[in-house]
Amino acid sequence: MKVVVLAGGVGGARFLLGVKAALDMPAIGAAESAHEVTALVNTADDVWLHGLRICPDLDTCMYTLGGGIDTERGWGHANETWTVSEELKAYGADPTWFGLGDKDIATHLIRSRMLRAGYPLSAVTEALCHRWQPGVTLLPMSDDRVETHVVVDDPDDHGQQKALHFQEWWVRYRAALQAHSIVPIGADEAKPAPGVTDALAEADVVLIAPSNPVVSVGTVLAVPGIKPALQATKAKVVGVSPIIGDRPLRGMADACLSAIGVDTTAEAVGKHYGARKDDGILDGWLIAAGESADVPGVDVSDVPLLMSDVDATAAMVLAAFDLAGVNVD
Repeated sequence: MKVVVLAGGVGGARFLLGVKAALDMPAIGAAESAHEVTALVNTADDVWLHGLRICPDLDTCMYTLGGGIDTERGWGHANETWTVSEELKAYGADPTWFGLGDKDIATHLIRSRMLRAGYPLSAVTEALCHRWQPGVTLLPMSDDRVETHVVVDDPDDHGQQKALHFQEWWVRYRAALQAHSIVPIGADEAKPAPGVTDALAEADVVLIAPSNPVVSVGTVLAVPGIKPALQATKAKVVGVSPIIGDRPLRGMADACLSAIGVDTTAEAVGKHYGARKDDGILDGWLIAAGESADVPGVDVSDVPLLMSDVDATAAMVLAAFDLAGVNVD
């Protein structure tokens, strides 16, 4: 079976562990399998810092699936050290609010060197994955530069607004500054990375991970060509709600949803994605056990959604397969 997952960040990475386990693939690392998993990963969180190109979502997926992630934080290397970051702070080198671990810097150095040599991000990601062996094909949504910017009230000049890179709003300010708008700059001119639309066309099932609907899944869909390919695929498309009750499973997705006028509920997010037959993207929608949601034109099922461990996540994925009408065996 060919499974395609739209993913971003920690939630997407942990969901991919469950996808592999549901297919009887080792959750960590690579092994021979009759199944293929392809992840279309958000790259609009990417940023240049200290002369290095940082790709947080790609790296989080790569480290998680390759067994090198810091499991407590959910991002960065395990057993990381911070000598370079501390030296940069001692020099007063901006930005001081974004920490780069020493091991992590090695990844960014290789990526930046290859990008400057003219390699596209998709080729760079493939090369990096040779080291980590994630067992999943990780595809950036685009080789073109797309960066999410957030318009907020200027904290240093009251009454004025300013645009911040998403990372500054998310990491430095912890999304505490009210977002007036969120825009993936460059998305309009971007093209899907090689293999992205082909993966959707050839998929047996497409899953929307419980990632941030606005700055992870939303930015992937903002790249021209990806949403039409998703709508045209013969496969069923099943999304997993990132909301339980009125709270996001992880992070500060509620601040992002508020910025685009969407309530923090599974029903509201399902309606935001919309039914594929009505120019949306969903055929099925998984919501938390005991909850209900009316999403016109979409089959809704409630199952446990907490990704407390790989087995629990795999059970969630199997429920998504069932809702899509596909048989793993």
